[in-house]
Amino acid sequence: MRHIAIVGSGPAGYYTAEACQKQFGADVRIDILDRMPVPFGLIRSGVAPDHQSIKAVARRYEAIALTDNVRFVGKLSIGGDVSISELISLYDAVVLATGAPSDRRLGIPGDDLPGVLGSAAFVGWYNGHPDHADLDPAVDGQDVVIVGNGNVALDCARILAKSPAEFEGSDIVRHALERLSGSRPRSIMILGRRGPHQIAMTPKELGELGHLSNAYPVVDPADLPPEASDLALEPGQRKSVNLLREFATMPARDGLPVRFDFFAQPVRVEGDGHARRLIVERTMLGADGMAVGSGETYELPAGLIISCIGYRTPPIPDVPYDERAGRFANVEGRIMPGLYCVGWARRGPTGTIGTNKPDGFMIAEEIARDQPEAAEKQGRAGLDELIAEREIDIVTFRDWQQIDLAEIERARAGAPREKFVRIEEMVSATKK
Repeated sequence: MRHIAIVGSGPAGYYTAEACQKQFGADVRIDILDRMPVPFGLIRSGVAPDHQSIKAVARRYEAIALTDNVRFVGKLSIGGDVSISELISLYDAVVLATGAPSDRRLGIPGDDLPGVLGSAAFVGWYNGHPDHADLDPAVDGQDVVIVGNGNVALDCARILAKSPAEFEGSDIVRHALERLSGSRPRSIMILGRRGPHQIAMTPKELGELGHLSNAYPVVDPADLPPEASDLALEPGQRKSVNLLREFATMPARDGLPVRFDFFAQPVRVEGDGHARRLIVERTMLGADGMAVGSGETYELPAGLIISCIGYRTPPIPDVPYDERAGRFANVEGRIMPGLYCVGWARRGPTGTIGTNKPDGFMIAEEIARDQPEAAEKQGRAGLDELIAEREIDIVTFRDWQQIDLAEIERARAGAPREKFVRIEEMVSATKK
């Protein structure tokens, strides 16, 4: 019997489990380990609460979790409760699928001032992640600057701009809904270092910004390149740029403007103990297509700054780490004998949820090549001994199903669930 441990229960973790099932058939036992009591990672705490159709992929992961040779072990910290070396001694292969849940900082003076947030923290706050439930961002009357030109920047802008009625059917948590329903930003600016042709925004997400009841997008026509140059773009990118062109023709109306400021990079946050303004440098595209500073600076009022410029994988003791890339040091997913990584923990925060599927199958094939025969290791029996010896109160998938039912039962009218935002609340729900 081959024993495999996967650390992380998000998309990369479950796709890897599925790939290992197909690679090794019935002769494999897979333990999916997570520090949280609840599974599904990014699906639960990263996908926007008003994108319920995307969250539906969790049903596929649930089907994998309910197979006989896959087990979920929640509320178990790897590197804390159990070390990596212990896991390697127990399992034929250990796969790190921990994602990249930590924010990459702006890296400019003043980025540590109150009022400057990373998108992982802000998204975690409105999605009810226990690590960020107490964030308490000031929104009302603030000039908000969102740094980044990807879908996460759009998510943050859209959530801030929506009316209370537009959250119908979403699973935004109560504390965020109450704060956003009673608060209104004065303005929202989406800042991008490069131009419209370089955005990483997909048409569906960008298009949503044009259909908000109390807010509207604003694009300066001067920022748009000649229309004929759009022909060189990929079809999806061309659709996104066409939307920006439509936004540039929209007349101003009552409501909250969501402005796009292209060719602009932040250089300094200023304020008297709190962010008050962002100093921005005008940029241009260099010969290599990268942003080059022009030396011209200007000031944007900014009481709330949300950085959406990327994420990092948290280090784990005794695992080689690439500080510059913000992920585990690896060669095509191999870290060291018996230890692998997959998804964002392997390649950095790039791609969509579905990108993790081929990634998982690649790692399963590598494990098979590296270890043609299973070693005689203890696997889950050995892990269970450690858990019992250390009196660790783990959460099983059956426990998660109780948490799931409890969240559904406590949902407000029109919402699919009301998430628990404290680990203690989640654990308590398993005891009922």
